[in-house]
Amino acid sequence: MTQQETHLQQARASLQQALSWYSSVRRHWNYPPNPELQAAVRPDLQALKASLEKLEQNFIKIATFGLVSRGKSAVINALMGQKMLESGPIHGVTKWPKSVRWTPPSGKIQVEFIDTPGLDEIDGEQRAIMAREIAEQADLILFVISEDITRTEYEALLGLRKTSKPLILVFNKIDLYPEKDCQEIYQQLQKIGQKSQEKSQLLIVPEDIVLIAAAPQPIPILVKYPDGTTAEEWETPAPKIDALRNKILTILNQEGRSLLSLNALRQAEKAEENIARKTVKIRQKEAEEIIWKYVKYKSLAVAINPIAIFDLIGGAITDLGLIRSLAQLYGLPITSYEAGKLWRKILLSSGGLLLGEIGSSVILGLGKSALAASSLFDNPGLLTTYSSTAIMQGGIAGYFTYIIGKAAQEYLEKGCSWGPLGPSMVIKTILNQVDPNTIIYRLQN
Repeated sequence: MTQQETHLQQARASLQQALSWYSSVRRHWNYPPNPELQAAVRPDLQALKASLEKLEQNFIKIATFGLVSRGKSAVINALMGQKMLESGPIHGVTKWPKSVRWTPPSGKIQVEFIDTPGLDEIDGEQRAIMAREIAEQADLILFVISEDITRTEYEALLGLRKTSKPLILVFNKIDLYPEKDCQEIYQQLQKIGQKSQEKSQLLIVPEDIVLIAAAPQPIPILVKYPDGTTAEEWETPAPKIDALRNKILTILNQEGRSLLSLNALRQAEKAEENIARKTVKIRQKEAEEIIWKYVKYKSLAVAINPIAIFDLIGGAITDLGLIRSLAQLYGLPITSYEAGKLWRKILLSSGGLLLGEIGSSVILGLGKSALAASSLFDNPGLLTTYSSTAIMQGGIAGYFTYIIGKAAQEYLEKGCSWGPLGPSMVIKTILNQVDPNTIIYRLQN
């Protein structure tokens, strides 16, 4: 089995697990169904199903971005070898996103090209929304330019890079430049591979810059007729598209299924995060009731228990039960082991606050145990001291549980990609396995 097939199987298993869980868990809740919650998460469940279907269909989506009149539609037409999209010298021919399908020579993967309007002909906020939505759907991005990169293009590149999608910078219309000027522009483009100011990720690398002429301008040629006369006619050269076509085909053959898997997993990861966030918000009142219930139970149990070690063991079990009860309320997949990992994570991230509370509880618990070992009947004054100590320790224990509950809510709201088949974990596994020479690997730089 190839690495790509392994990645595809891992992604498929992850999505099937998520769908199985979120589709069935609500039937096993100990809480009544919430129509508001069911309606809120329905789009996210549909997104999970769509991600799995995309894997099964083996469809790679390639989106083109760029400013007006950079030749985005012409690039797609040239790649397909036929005119499928309208293009021309008119400013902004493409007014809304369009899709066309292409079957590469290998036939193993189907490709859907997405042509987008010029980024500079759509208002700022609307442009950002359109670009983000299409980029999230895409498995590979072609960013088309036709001159020195502008500030608008540079900012657009930064935004697209944040989507963590592989990107090819396509320098189109090289037929309009003398060879010397073309090489100077190419060298300038290589310099934008420097570290961006916003994060330490390479914006673009030289290997992912391709020079083409998707729709070369007609050139004059001298035609000599049989009678010896000559005339000047205009001839349109064939597109210079081989470099980009070969680049795309290489990526599809070597990384296509891995790209498909990563994008499906990222969409699933986002869907699960949305489900968690919406569920936490809608179930807030019930969650507060659960937290306070455990606070009362723990406070009372710790206060009346005379043996210090049992306070710690029982308190930890109570906290784990609280975390699992919250997860069950939210319908989020979490096992006892994972609840324990979350409990320890909360302890370590508390800045020592909760550890200090535990220390105080231990000291009070030992003091309470010592008092319990004394004869309260021989010295009735010890009963008052014992009671005060027990109440204080119970209050501290309850406060500790309340903090655990609120922290658990925050962690659960970020999504539960728990276990080895969780989308987050599978994404990390795939990124750690890919070859350093691949475009996927360069996303980590």
